[in-house]
Amino acid sequence: MAMLAPRPSILSVEPYVGGESKLPGVNRIIKLSSNEGAFGPPPGAVAAIQRIATEAHRYPDGSSKALREAIGARFGLDPQRIVCGNGSDEILALLILAYGGEGTEIVMSAHGFLMYDITGRWAGCRIIKVPERDLTADVDGLIAACGPRTKLVFLANPNNPTGSILPQAEVDRLRAGLRSDIMLVLDSAYAEYVDRPDYDAGARLVDATGNTVMTRTFSKIFGLGGMRVGWGYAPAEVVDVLNRVRGPFNVNAAAMEAAVAALAEPGWVEKNVAHNAEWRLKVTEALTAAGIKVWPSQGNFVLADFGTADRARAADAHLKSRGLIVRMMGAYGLPSCLRITIGTAEENGLLTEALGAFMAGLRD
Repeated sequence: MAMLAPRPSILSVEPYVGGESKLPGVNRIIKLSSNEGAFGPPPGAVAAIQRIATEAHRYPDGSSKALREAIGARFGLDPQRIVCGNGSDEILALLILAYGGEGTEIVMSAHGFLMYDITGRWAGCRIIKVPERDLTADVDGLIAACGPRTKLVFLANPNNPTGSILPQAEVDRLRAGLRSDIMLVLDSAYAEYVDRPDYDAGARLVDATGNTVMTRTFSKIFGLGGMRVGWGYAPAEVVDVLNRVRGPFNVNAAAMEAAVAALAEPGWVEKNVAHNAEWRLKVTEALTAAGIKVWPSQGNFVLADFGTADRARAADAHLKSRGLIVRMMGAYGLPSCLRITIGTAEENGLLTEALGAFMAGLRD
């Protein structure tokens, strides 16, 4: 009897596993595994979600007009060239499905965000992962990896999970080195946390070229990971394509209201940026002093390298015994590393104390 079978590439997909959030038998959980905002959702967003609850029977605005206009006003962008989605993951998937597919190739950095690989396989693309230099994307390698079938190149900048960043001149060199019929997708989910003066999240390149797209999210600094809302800024022709293929109501009403309110929250981004800069440095210094290698990061997380996979697993187990959840990095090809989100001052203190004790125990 013939059996139903998906396209072969589907079965090569390893399902994405999000950061853990529960530990059996532990009363207080401190979740530092998913790079969520340290201070939760903005108060204005919470109030907006509550307000919209009584309108839950109404379909949302299919064009996300109010949200696009709020994003445009905040970032100085043309709302007509913004597309909103169910998290930036959806924008990434729509780009791959619209421009990729069977017989095409996607080029990405070896330790780039897993969803490029997962969605690319879903679409039937061949995924080419380019080795990195010091856990940083290699521009020459990315350019050299592109062949006649390459349709998209993905660059997360800053990159998740390594925290590394390419200087603006290198991003410009990457775009200049790619054929005009290759789309460069700049995934700038962590843009707000960057403190390099030369950094541009991508809008400048989008405006200067007809083949670059920037994606952004409300899941990190704006504290709305659970609402699933992200956006892309693209040339008008690409926006037209995305609007043809996205679902008619792909952003729910509560997510839209919450995102608009989050953009308007006074001082929210500034408070988060200042906290992250202070504590990213303090956590890095504390872990380094304990004997743990910490890779330089421009995100709201650090990548702690324990040298071996066994030691990383032991450190993870030690943290879990204290109710601290971080992220193992085996799925990213970094089995000796743990990715640790920058949390509140208290959470960061408990984290560094626990890892200090773990490393001291190894020396005893």
